[in-house]
Amino acid sequence: MYTMVQIVKAIAILAAAGLIGNWYLRELRAARREGKPWYAVYLTIPGILIVLGTIFFPIAAWYFKQS
Repeated sequence: MYTMVQIVKAIAILAAAGLIGNWYLRELRAARREGKPWYAVYLTIPGILIVLGTIFFPIAAWYFKQS
């Protein structure tokens, strides 16, 4: 039963990552079409989520490893 729960959790995380990644790529393509600067996509919701995740998760992993 524990293994099944872990598999469901992994699938949920991968699905969320796929949705955010797809959303980010749509924003990137739209920004390129409109001729916006390269950093404009990072100021959108999916861009902010990706940046925060990139910063937060290594810090959280380091913090919990220290405990």
